[in-house]
Amino acid sequence: MVKKLFSLRKFLLLIILAAAAFMRLYKIADYLTFLGDEGRDVLVVYNILHGHFTLLGPTASVGGFFLGPIYYYFMAPFLWLFQYSPIGPAVMIALAGVGTVWLVYAVGSKFFDTTAGIIAALLFALNPLVILYSRSSWNPNLMPLTTLLMLFALYSAVKKNSWKLFLLTGFLYGIAMQLHYIEVFIGPTMVLYMLCAWVFSPQEIALAKKGIQLVRQYVLVFIGFLVGWSPFLIFEARHGYNNLRAIFNFVFHADTTGNGVGIEVNFFSHVADIFYRIFGRLILFTPTPDVASSYTSLELQLWSIFTWVVGLGSVGFLIALIAKTFRSRDKFLQYSLLFFWLFIGVILFGFYKKNIYDYYFEFLFPLPFLLFGGFASLLLRRNLLVKSIVVVAIGIILAINLEGVPFRYPGNRQLQQTEIISQFVLDKANNQPFNFALITAGNSDQAYRYFFTVWGHAPVTIQYTGVDPKRTSVTGQLLVVCEQIPCQPLGNSLWEIAGFGRAEVVGYWPVSVVEVYKLAHYNGK
Repeated sequence: MVKKLFSLRKFLLLIILAAAAFMRLYKIADYLTFLGDEGRDVLVVYNILHGHFTLLGPTASVGGFFLGPIYYYFMAPFLWLFQYSPIGPAVMIALAGVGTVWLVYAVGSKFFDTTAGIIAALLFALNPLVILYSRSSWNPNLMPLTTLLMLFALYSAVKKNSWKLFLLTGFLYGIAMQLHYIEVFIGPTMVLYMLCAWVFSPQEIALAKKGIQLVRQYVLVFIGFLVGWSPFLIFEARHGYNNLRAIFNFVFHADTTGNGVGIEVNFFSHVADIFYRIFGRLILFTPTPDVASSYTSLELQLWSIFTWVVGLGSVGFLIALIAKTFRSRDKFLQYSLLFFWLFIGVILFGFYKKNIYDYYFEFLFPLPFLLFGGFASLLLRRNLLVKSIVVVAIGIILAINLEGVPFRYPGNRQLQQTEIISQFVLDKANNQPFNFALITAGNSDQAYRYFFTVWGHAPVTIQYTGVDPKRTSVTGQLLVVCEQIPCQPLGNSLWEIAGFGRAEVVGYWPVSVVEVYKLAHYNGK
C-alpha cells in the first residue's frame, strides 16, 4: 500500500512537471518579448561568444546603475545551442521554471509532507503570473530558482553546521544579487535566521565558543558572497566604484529622475497591500487595478475575501507550527526560515517608496505556494467536511489560474516581426554599407541591430565630428524604421538622422507593423 501511494505521488509529480513544461514552452517563440532590451542582451552575449567578455551586466530598471554580468554567461550556452536564435535564452528560463517547480515540490515535501509538496508544485506550475515570467529571457526571471535554492542551502548549512554549505549559500547570494538588486532583501533574512538558529541551538558548549561559531558562519557566507559577486566587484574596482555609489545615492538620497521615489503612503496600509498582493497575485491571480473594471463588484469582493482567507490562514498555520515545534530544532529551523523570508520581505517593501511591480516579488514567488501547500495538507487530514472544502477551494484556484494562462490569446510574434523587418531593411541596403535609425516612442534599435550583426552586415554607427572629422562613418544611405506612425523622418532630431546630414527620401515601404524609409544625401535636383 505504501509503495503504491509512493508510486502515485511520483506519477502525479511527473504529470505536474509535464504540465509545467507545456505551460512554459508552448509556442514560446510566438509570445516571448523581444524589444530593445532583449536585443541588447543577446547582442552582448553574441559578443561574449566571439571573445569579447564583459564584467558588467544589464542596467537596472531604475536608478541608472548596472547589475553584474552573470546572467549574460547563463544565456551564452543556450544562445549558442540555438544557433544564435533569441529563443535559446527564453528556453533556458522556461527550463529553469520547470526546475523551480520540482524544487518547490522537494522543499514542500521536506518542510511539511509530500501532499504539501504536490499541492505547492501544482499551483506554482499553473499560476499565470509565474508562467508569464517563465517564458521570456530576462535577468529577474531566474530569481525564484536561485532564491529558493540559496535558502534551502542555508537551512542545510545551519542544520549540519557545514562550512561548505555556508560558502555555497553566500556564493548563491552573490549570483542572485547579479540578477536583481531586490535580492538585497534576502540579506537581513539570512542574518536574522542564522542568529535565531544560534540562539535556539543546543547549549552544550560555552557561550563564547558558540559566539565564535556564529561569527565564523557569517564570515563564510560573506566570503562566498564576495566570490559569487566578484565579476561585478572586479569591474567596480577597475572603474572607481561608480555603480556602488549610484546604488547608495539611489537608496539614501532624494530622487530626481521621476521614477516614483518619495511616494507618500501609510506604512501599515502599504505592508497590508504588499501582503495581499503576494498571496492574491500568486495563489489566486487577483486582477490588477487596470483590468478590475471588467469584473463585477461582487466578484472583486469574493476575490478579496478568498485572498485574505488564504493568506492569513497560511501565515496563521505557519505561526502555529513555529509555536508547536519550538523545542524541536529541525522543524523549528524549517518553519522559522519561511517566517523570516515572508516577514522581512513584506516589512522591507513597506519602506520602499517607489512603484512596486509584480516582478519585484520574484524572489518571493515560491513562498506563498509552500505555505498554502502546507496549510492545505494539514486541513486535508481533518474530517470529511473540511476535506471537501479544501478540495473545492483548490479546484476554484486551479480554474482561476487556467483561465488566465498567458497564451490564451494569439501571440504578438515580436521576434518574428523584428526578424522580418530586419531582413527587409537589409535587402533594401543592397549589400552596401548603410546607416540605421529607429523612430519609436520608447523602444531601442538593439533588437534590429542584433539580427544585422548575426547576419554579418551590421550598420555603420555615425560618429560625432570630434571622433570622425572626415565623416567616414556616414554612408551613402540611411535606412529608417518607424514604429511611430504617421512618421516623418526628414528633419527628425534623432542623432542617427541628424548626423546623416541633409537628405531626401528615395524609398518608402510599409512592412509588417512599421514603415521603412530609405534616405540618401540631398542632391539638389
